[in-house]
Amino acid sequence: MMSQAVPTKRSRARLSAADWEQQALQMIAEQGVHALAVEPLARRMGITKGSFYWHFSNREALLDQALAGWEKHDARNLNTSLGAIEDPRERLISFFRRVGRERLTHEVFSALCMATDHPQVEPVLERVANRRMKHIARAFEELGLPSVEAEHRARLTYSVYLGFWQLRRQHQTPSLSSQAFEAYIEHVISTLIPVA
Repeated sequence: MMSQAVPTKRSRARLSAADWEQQALQMIAEQGVHALAVEPLARRMGITKGSFYWHFSNREALLDQALAGWEKHDARNLNTSLGAIEDPRERLISFFRRVGRERLTHEVFSALCMATDHPQVEPVLERVANRRMKHIARAFEELGLPSVEAEHRARLTYSVYLGFWQLRRQHQTPSLSSQAFEAYIEHVISTLIPVA
């Protein structure tokens, strides 16, 4: 679902609602929620805006569908990449290592965090944050932390994740080489995740 391909000329006539949703997410990741509009999106896709109305009644309907798809994708990833890992420490390590992968998913999330006052965005962000923090807190509990401490550690862990993406989005952190980024992730892991 999170590929970044723009439809080719031959495929434009067969664009589906999912194609529009995918391109909407790409636009949100790059320019933010408030930049999403039908006409610029149609231009970006190389198609008339009239074809948009075959699938959606208006911009809000597109945004609802794109956000719903993104949230399902995030929940599915959380369950498969974290829920399937038996060892709680490895589960937490996987959470941090995922930050470097699935870039579009994280960039969409970062853009959504800049639009917390948007009525369609706020409930999605709340559900996603709660789901992620529950997974993280459960892993810390399984490592032996009391539940209150596990919740605090989960909140701190999630704050580090969120802060990193926000700093990157606002260009307030130096660009890291892949090696430096991996070293940073390893530092975060060793700082926040207790050794068994």
